[in-house]
Amino acid sequence: MRKRAIPAKMMTVAKYRPQGRVKDMNRTILVVDDDRKIVDLVSLYLKRDGYNVLTAYDGQEALEVARRKQPALIVLDLLLPELDGADVCRLLRAESQVPIIMLTARSTDNDKLNGLDLGADDYMTKPFNPRELMARIRAVLRRALPAEAPVADLVFGDLTVSFLRHEVLLREQPVTLTPTEFRLLETLAREPGRAFSRADLLDRVFGYDYEGVERTIDVHVMNLRRKIEPEPGRPRFIGTVPSVGYRFEGRAGERHDVA
Repeated sequence: MRKRAIPAKMMTVAKYRPQGRVKDMNRTILVVDDDRKIVDLVSLYLKRDGYNVLTAYDGQEALEVARRKQPALIVLDLLLPELDGADVCRLLRAESQVPIIMLTARSTDNDKLNGLDLGADDYMTKPFNPRELMARIRAVLRRALPAEAPVADLVFGDLTVSFLRHEVLLREQPVTLTPTEFRLLETLAREPGRAFSRADLLDRVFGYDYEGVERTIDVHVMNLRRKIEPEPGRPRFIGTVPSVGYRFEGRAGERHDVA
């Protein structure tokens, strides 16, 4: 299938204030799919759970609604008219941290990894169990909340992780992370030096019986390294433990001078 070109007007990054703490948000979910039966089904379950629901049936409409209404989370199909769901995800991720769950018929492992690489927080394939989707929505929204945290920030050289403010600074400049990326960094940074297996990280980060491949963690680690490592190819903060998984290198309070 020929890839649709992104309309020039869609390339403009609109001002989109990233959502903060979930408890301060309205409970609004944007559901995007060109299949009205799926939109109606997901909307029904969301409303039963007490959420407000916005809907869109093509990619361009999804962008416009997301930018105007700023939902707490987006459920996004990939095969959309007007603008492909992958392009919608890429454009939104460039300007916001809004959590995104992809709900799509594309079901191969490579499809899932590509979706996560675009910045999606979770990926679910059709046909799907609506109750499982509701559980995943709740889990992703929980990940957007700061966890219980120590009073002091953790400082690793020029990297600062603030659990209370739910923010990351690199060389005193804010780093934009998705909720999943922040939870992954938090899990590793709270226990520097500990080797986490990929299965451990899936359990810690996703918080439910995730039906995905362990390589999912590799994609999130790669995206996180791109954002916090001075040289992603030679990581200083997130080290690889061969045949096991990953660990956070260094100790809180260490100083690393930057050339």
